[in-house]
Amino acid sequence: MDNKQPVKESSLFFNPPQAPTVKTPVRGLRFDFNQGLRVLVPKGNYFIRFIDRDAALSVYESAASGVLASSAKRYFVNFRLEVYEMPGAGERKGDKSKEGGRKPTLVFAHDYKAEGRPVMIRFAGQEKSNVFAWIPYAEAFRKKHRCRLYVRLDDEYIDVLQKGYPKIRFLGADEKDPEDCYATYFVDLSAPEDNRLQPVDWRVVGIQAYCACLLGVDDGETRPRILPSDRAGENRPEEPYVCIAVQAGTQRGNWNNAQGWIDTVAYLKSLGYRVLCIDRERITENGLFGNTIPFGAEDFTGERPLQERVDLIAGAKFFIGVACEFSWLAWGTGVPVILITGATAPGTEFKTPYRVQQFHTCNSCVNEQRNEHINDASDACPHYHGADREFECTRCITPGSVRNVIGRLRSDLSV
Repeated sequence: MDNKQPVKESSLFFNPPQAPTVKTPVRGLRFDFNQGLRVLVPKGNYFIRFIDRDAALSVYESAASGVLASSAKRYFVNFRLEVYEMPGAGERKGDKSKEGGRKPTLVFAHDYKAEGRPVMIRFAGQEKSNVFAWIPYAEAFRKKHRCRLYVRLDDEYIDVLQKGYPKIRFLGADEKDPEDCYATYFVDLSAPEDNRLQPVDWRVVGIQAYCACLLGVDDGETRPRILPSDRAGENRPEEPYVCIAVQAGTQRGNWNNAQGWIDTVAYLKSLGYRVLCIDRERITENGLFGNTIPFGAEDFTGERPLQERVDLIAGAKFFIGVACEFSWLAWGTGVPVILITGATAPGTEFKTPYRVQQFHTCNSCVNEQRNEHINDASDACPHYHGADREFECTRCITPGSVRNVIGRLRSDLSV
C-alpha cells in the first residue's frame, strides 16, 4: 500500500474570460495574457509559434485549427506571438504542380506590450504579510510597462497602501475585475512548487526576489512605502515606546522560548520604554500550544484598523517581532526592526542588521527543498514534532541574545 500523503493542489486559482480579450485583424483570431499567453485560433490551416523574446527561444509551435492554445508558463514572459497561414493541400512544399510551392504566410504577430492596457495582479495564498513584501514589485511592473495596473486586496490593506501607491488601482472585495484585461498575474507561494506558476523557488531566492522574478522586474530588495496618516500623532503615547508583535500565525514561526518575551519586555521597561503589543490576537492556540500577550506589555491587540497600527509603529523607537506581517509593516515605515526567527533562513525576509537567529540547533526548515511548502502543515515542527527537540530553532534563542541586539541597536542609532 502506498502510504504517501496526497499532494496538495496550489492555492492559486483564476478563471480567465472564456475567450481571449484582444481582437486581431484576422477574423476569429484573439489573444491575451490572462493565463499565460492564450490564443484562440479560428478553423483553418494555421500554424502558431510562441517565442520568449528575452531568451530568443521558440518555446511552443504547432499546427492549429479551431482551438484555444495557451503557454505552459503562467508567470510573466516577454512573449512574441506569431500566427502563420499554411499552404493549401495542393501547394505544399515539394508539390511539382506549383512551381516552387508556397511558403507559410505570416498573417499576425504581436510582441508583448502592456503600455496603456489594463493589467491585473493578484496576491494569493494565506500569508498576508507577503502583500507588504510584494507590492513594491507590482509598482515596478507598472512603471516598466506603463500599464493601467489593477491590484485586488482586502480592504484593510488598500487603506494602508493606497497613499504610498497612488497610481495603482486597488480593487476591494465588492469591486469587479476589469473585463478587458490584457494580462493577469498571480503571486503566491505555490504548493507544491510548480514551474508552471513560478520561475524560481522562493525558498532559495527569498520572498521578494521570488516576486520580482515572477513579474519580470529587477530583483533588488525594495522597501514597501508604508505611510502614517495625517493624524498619526494624535493617538501615540508621549513617552518613548517600542512596539512588539509576538504572534507569527504559525507555531514554528513564534519565539518558543518560555522566558523570551517576558524577560525582553521587562528589560525594555527597565530602559524606560513603554512596550506596546500590537498583534491582531491577544491569545492564539496552535494545537497543544498557547500563545499570549507577554506579561508587562500594554495591550494594543484586537480588531484595530491596520492604519492605526501603522501610525503606532511609525512613532516607535524601534520594533521587535517575529516573521509576520507586522515586521514587514514596520520595515515599510522605516522603523528599525529586530527580527526574531529560527524557521526561516537568512535572505527569506528583508535584510536587517538586527536579525536574531542561532545556528547551533536544527533551523531554517521552511527553506529546505526536501520539504514541500504545505500551508496546512506549517504549524508543525517537521523534524521533531512531539519530541524533546521540537521547535529548538527558537527555543534556543535566549533572552540574553535579544538583549545584546537591543543594546547594539540603541548604540548604533542613539535611541
